[in-house]
Amino acid sequence: MCGRFTNEMTWAELHALYSIHDAPPAKTNSQPRFNIAPTQDVDFAHLDKAGNIELNRGRWWLVPFFAKEISKNAMFNARIETVDTSGAFREGFKSRRCLVPADGYFEWTKAEDGGKDPWLLQLPGGKGFSFAGIWAHNDNLGVTSCTIITAPAVPEIAHIHTRMPVILPQEAYSAWLDTRIQGSDAKALLLDAQIDSQLEFHRVDRSVNNSRYEGTDTKKPLINTL
Repeated sequence: MCGRFTNEMTWAELHALYSIHDAPPAKTNSQPRFNIAPTQDVDFAHLDKAGNIELNRGRWWLVPFFAKEISKNAMFNARIETVDTSGAFREGFKSRRCLVPADGYFEWTKAEDGGKDPWLLQLPGGKGFSFAGIWAHNDNLGVTSCTIITAPAVPEIAHIHTRMPVILPQEAYSAWLDTRIQGSDAKALLLDAQIDSQLEFHRVDRSVNNSRYEGTDTKKPLINTL
């Protein structure tokens, strides 16, 4: 799954990631985010009406377009197995796909003392990447939102968690956002293109376990002093 992630990319780096050349970076840069949690606002990229990639911001916890209230059910991840059939997700999978930028995410393993040890997973060099996602806009509630698609974990990281957020290479961005690709072909694209097997990982301090913690040291490797 993906329950927390980081994004230190500047607005200019986000524009470069999505090859957005017709809109200059904003005068005020995006602030680095070290421990992004569900229900917080995040950046995401999607196609505009003209078919060009644009950046938007919305709640990380999908609120379907038809919802009359914000659901308490977990909507921050959508399982690839049911994303095309679930009532909450299928319309987004069909017509509103997006990319959620990040440069790392956290998963947890159970420790011998009963606590949970957090791990940071990143691409080599901490390179920025994109989760595959879907988004929605609810007119009645005035909420724009998104969710991240997860799949069974690749063997390289399955010992940390049995599921993983689908991370796509840049060359697959256009294909994922192209809603002419539907159904099983779209799912196959996600699984065939994902680059999660390239992830590196290390343990970090348990301070990350608190979703309110936003220290700049969240990515620092935990040093074993025993």
